[in-house]
Amino acid sequence: MKIFTAYIEYDLETKLYVGIVPSIPGAHTQAETLDELQTNLKEVLELCLEEYGENRKN
Repeated sequence: MKIFTAYIEYDLETKLYVGIVPSIPGAHTQAETLDELQTNLKEVLELCLEEYGENRKN
């Protein structure tokens, strides 16, 4: 299992949590709750790793 660092902010205008994984291009998402954001981040990470290959060097 790989571990990634995500940065999370709460946007007061949209009332959404926004999360990005800076080490993976394109890995960003948003959600209304932190639980939903965690699920979305996992999904986007899986998609990005599939697209770029899991052996991508940081």
